[in-house]
Amino acid sequence: MAISLRGDQEISSVQTTKSKALRINLNTDIYGTFAEIGAGQETARNFFRSGAASGTIAKAMSAYDKDFSDAIYGIEEDKRYVTQPRLKKMLGHEIDLMEDRLSRQKHPDKLFFSYANTVTTIDFARKFKGHGWVGIRFQLDPLEGYNEIVLHLRFKETDARLQQETLGILGVNLIYGAFYLNDNPKELVKSFYDNLNNDQLEIDMINFSGPRFMYVDNRLMSLQLLKNGMTNAVMFGPDGNNLLPAQVLYKKNILALRGSFRPVTKVNMDMYEKSKKLFLAENKVEESKTQVIFEITLSNLSAEGKINERDFLDRAELLCSLGQNVMITSFQQYFKLVEYFSEFTKERMGLAMGVYNLIQIFDEKYYRNLSGGILEAFGKLFYRDLKVYMYPYHDQASGEYINSENLKVHPRMKELYKFFKNNGKLVNIDNFDPEILDIFSRTVLKMIIDGEEGWEEMLPTGIAETIKQKRLFGYSRSRVKK
Repeated sequence: MAISLRGDQEISSVQTTKSKALRINLNTDIYGTFAEIGAGQETARNFFRSGAASGTIAKAMSAYDKDFSDAIYGIEEDKRYVTQPRLKKMLGHEIDLMEDRLSRQKHPDKLFFSYANTVTTIDFARKFKGHGWVGIRFQLDPLEGYNEIVLHLRFKETDARLQQETLGILGVNLIYGAFYLNDNPKELVKSFYDNLNNDQLEIDMINFSGPRFMYVDNRLMSLQLLKNGMTNAVMFGPDGNNLLPAQVLYKKNILALRGSFRPVTKVNMDMYEKSKKLFLAENKVEESKTQVIFEITLSNLSAEGKINERDFLDRAELLCSLGQNVMITSFQQYFKLVEYFSEFTKERMGLAMGVYNLIQIFDEKYYRNLSGGILEAFGKLFYRDLKVYMYPYHDQASGEYINSENLKVHPRMKELYKFFKNNGKLVNIDNFDPEILDIFSRTVLKMIIDGEEGWEEMLPTGIAETIKQKRLFGYSRSRVKK
C-alpha cells in the first residue's frame, strides 16, 4: 500500500469503462438486450470487448432502415424516430421479448434488462451536432416490477466517430449505475460523466420510475443535472415529471417570468396574468402556440451560500399546484436566457419583470466579462422579436408608482434606455392591482417562519392551504415555535 504524505490531495477513483462492463458481464444474473439506432452498436461493443459478454447479452440489434424499424416497433404518430415515445417502445418491446422467449423456470434468478438508444449524430453540414434518447428498463429482483431510467442528451463534439464513442461510454455508465448505484440516485446521475466531460455532451432531461425509485422526486434529479454542470436549463411540468425544454419550446412564442417564488404571491400571479394578456394581444401570437415559463435561476436557489433542496422543492410544489411549467437555469443574465430560447424558436418572446430587475438590466457592471460590454448584451437581448413587460413598483415614501415613464437609470444609460423604450421594446403593465403592490415574497416568508398571522391573504387562492397541508417553508416548525 502506498504511503500517504501530508499535503496529498484526495483523488476520486473512477472505474474505467472496461472495468464497469466487465463487472456486469461477470455477474451471472444480469441478462438483457441492446437495441441501438443511429450511432452504431457502441454500448454493446464495450461489453463485447471487455470479455465474458455471452453471460450478459441475450441480443444486440440495430434497425437502421426505417421500414425495418417500423415493422419492429410500429410507426410513431409524428413519423419521427429520435423521440422519447420511440425509446419507450423500444424498451418495452425488447423486455416483452425477453419475458416471452426466456423461461422463468429455467432462469429463476435472472435480472432482465433492456437497454436502448435512438440517436442522430452530427449532420454532414456540421450545423446540427445531434441529440438522442437513451434509457434502460431493468429489474433488481426477479419477483419485482421493472424500473426505468430515461435521459436525453445533446452532443457537443463535432466529429461523428467521437460522438459514437461518447455514446458508448454513457451507455455503460447508465447500465452500471442502474444496477450498482440505484440506492443513491444523486451519485447515479453524477456517474453518467465517468470517463467523460462537459465538453463532450449535455444531459438536459432525466426521469426515474419504477418500484425502486418511488421515493425519487424527478424535479430534484433535474436540479442535480444543473448542480453537476451537465446542462444550463431544466424544466418540469405540473405533474412533477421532467420535460425536455427543446420539445416544449420548439417553434413556440415564449413568455418568461423570473422570480424567487419563495413563496409565489398575488403580485407574481397578477404580473403573470396581465403580461400574458398583453403578450397574447401582440400580432401573430396565438395562445395555442404560446408557452409560459416560470423561471428560477440557480443563483437564486443558492442565495444563502448553498442550494437548499427542501426549499427548492417547496417552491416547485407551489408552482406545480398552480399548473405551471417551471424552468431552472444557470443564466444570471437575461440575454443568455433569450439566447437559449432562440435555439428552439424564432417566434416572439416576452419577459415579464418588475422595476428592480429592469434597473439591473441597464447596469453596466453585469456585462464586464463581455468584450462588447452592455451593447453586446443588448444586441443579443433585443436582436430577436422580444418585448419586456414592466410591472410597476410602489414607492412608499413618495406614494409614486414607478414605471418606464418615470424610471431613473444611470445617466450614461439614459439614451440607450430611451432608444429601446421609443422603439416599443418596453411595455408598461398599467392595469395592475394597486392593493397588492406592497406584497413581497421575503415578507411573507418571514411571517410564515416567525409564526405570524395574516400572510395567507397575500397569496393566491389555495396556496396558503397547500403550504399548511404539506408543511412547506418550515410552516410546521413555525407553529411549534409559536
